[in-house]
Amino acid sequence: CSPSASKRKAASMPEPRPRLSPPVRPEFETPLAAEDVFGAVERPLSAWERITNITAVRRAAILIALALAWEIYARFANNPLMFPTFTETIAALWDASVNGPLLDRIWTSIRVLLIGYAAGLALAAVFTSLAVSTRIGTDLLSTLTAMFNPLPAIALLPLALLWFGLGTPSLVFVIIHSVLWAVALNTHTGFLAVPETQRMAGQNYGLKGVRYVALILIPAAFPSILAGLKIGWAFAWRTLIAAELVFGVSARSGGLGWFIFENRNMLETAAVFAGLTAVIIIGLTVEGVVFRAIEARTVRRWGMQR
Repeated sequence: CSPSASKRKAASMPEPRPRLSPPVRPEFETPLAAEDVFGAVERPLSAWERITNITAVRRAAILIALALAWEIYARFANNPLMFPTFTETIAALWDASVNGPLLDRIWTSIRVLLIGYAAGLALAAVFTSLAVSTRIGTDLLSTLTAMFNPLPAIALLPLALLWFGLGTPSLVFVIIHSVLWAVALNTHTGFLAVPETQRMAGQNYGLKGVRYVALILIPAAFPSILAGLKIGWAFAWRTLIAAELVFGVSARSGGLGWFIFENRNMLETAAVFAGLTAVIIIGLTVEGVVFRAIEARTVRRWGMQR
């Protein structure tokens, strides 16, 4: 090309942009704040903090506060026939346990409850296994749960009386109904929520059948299973007490619900409150001892629950 063309091409090209250097910021030093502004980073806990960190202590404080509120209100109402004080209830509870039939009634209720609860868990395991294994089992469990789970167990009392008569079989029947659907539904929901990664890991290890369910599905779904066990226990316990209030004579003696019913007929209100207190104590014991021990050795130890 000609020199004139080279000059025109050079003139048409944009001039190179100057290279910018980063701005220079002045150095400065921030003085450290005093330690008393933020507090100590690490310090030993005080005695009060160590005590309040214990779950049992906090729950005991709540129970003590409720007992004080009960005592204050009952003394203010001043009507022992309608609302006895906490001290009168505890005295009636002690008297019925030492001199009365309360302990025998409690054992009768717990024995029937354990039979029905175990049978309900066994049937829930069968239905859940069918639902996990086959499509027709899933449809069967979904249909039966939608049909019978909303049905109150206490509504089956007339049928239980007709089919099994007055006694333990009728109580076991209504307990099974209250346990079965809650446990089966929670267990099946937990199985469905197991991540696909864990399922494929179990299949890669060659796990099939019972070993696949026991080693992969049950540990992964155990939070839901444990929730179902708790719900089933609560449903079974309150269903049993309600059933015993209606036809609670089992064999030669009634259960805890029948103890409450008898004292209500005799206008022994303190003894009625004592029976209700026994129901609450048993519920707190099972929840705080049995289920919390299972949680500590399973889901908390596995890091699946805080």
